[in-house]
Parts: sequence; structure tokens; C-alpha cells
Amino acid sequence: MKSSFTIKNKQLNDVYVMAQAEMEDTDEIILLLRETAEWLSSKGSSQWSGLLTGDDSHDTAGAIERGDVFVCRYRDELAGMAILMRQPSEWDCRLWGEKADFEDQAIYLHRLAIRRKYAKTGLGQAILQWCDSGISFENKQIIRLDCVADNHHLNQFYKANGYSYIGEKGGYSLYERLIK
Repeated sequence: MKSSFTIKNKQLNDVYVMAQAEMEDTDEIILLLRETAEWLSSKGSSQWSGLLTGDDSHDTAGAIERGDVFVCRYRDELAGMAILMRQPSEWDCRLWGEKADFEDQAIYLHRLAIRRKYAKTGLGQAILQWCDSGISFENKQIIRLDCVADNHHLNQFYKANGYSYIGEKGGYSLYERLIK
């Protein structure tokens, strides 16, 4: 059963606005994800590297069509985005095991990305907080995410933003928190 959602607050602050992505946003979103993958690669990380060769493991276009992608805009420019999956993907099921069943009460956060010119402005933190308090999903009480276990900065980011470390599986750290 696909749960519905309500955007409780479209404004992140005075300048950024959150909205559900539309199909016409697809190319712009893919471009942001590729830019992020290129930046990660420039830092020596292979995280999201599949995007650089056309392998989109999260089927971004399909996620947009399902209504699982949310964008952050500054005026008319895409500043950031996140995928909030209402049903666990195959990836989530492998990592979370029995917790990720079809009747799961969790939202799965993937591909939180910020356009580089908005880095170090607090936008990543604002989008992350919006994901658990600016939107509500019917029958969902938990938000889960994973990240590369050896990325110390990213792991600290999630811990500093109230996510509880659940453990590690296959080189990925698992985090969750109750939705506000």
C-alpha cells in the first residue's frame, strides 16, 4: 500500500522552497546528481560513481514518477534534492533485512544532494531536517538512511542531526530516527 504525504512546510527559510519533483525536473535533477558524483570523485570517493557512467541505481526518473523525489529551489534554481522512498528498495531490503518489509513504517532517505555553490550554507542540514519534520507520510514513523561507513564526515553529519547509529552492514552505516 502506497502511503500519502502532506507537505507541512514548503519554506526551509526565507529563501529556499521545497516541493515534490515533477517529471519535467528530471534532466535538471540528473545533472545535479552527476555534478555531485563528479565532486565526490574529485575528493577521492567512489560514492555515486555509477552515475558518471550512466548507472542510476536508484532509478531517479522512476522515483520522480512515483512521487518520491523532493527538490529544494532558490528562486528558479535547483539548489538541492532528496529521495524519500515510501517503500524500501531492493538495496534497502538487503541492508535492513527483516526491518524493511512491505508493511514497513519507515521512509528511506536516498540521494540527499546539494548543488556545490550552496555547500557550507547549512542547506544540507536544512533539507535533512525538513525530511523528518517538514513533510509527513501516512503510516510512517521512522526515517532510515545509509551511508558509506568509512566517510567519517558524513557519519558525523547524520549523528549531529539526531540520527541513531544502528550498525554497519556491507561497508555501510545504517541510521534511523523517529519522524517528528
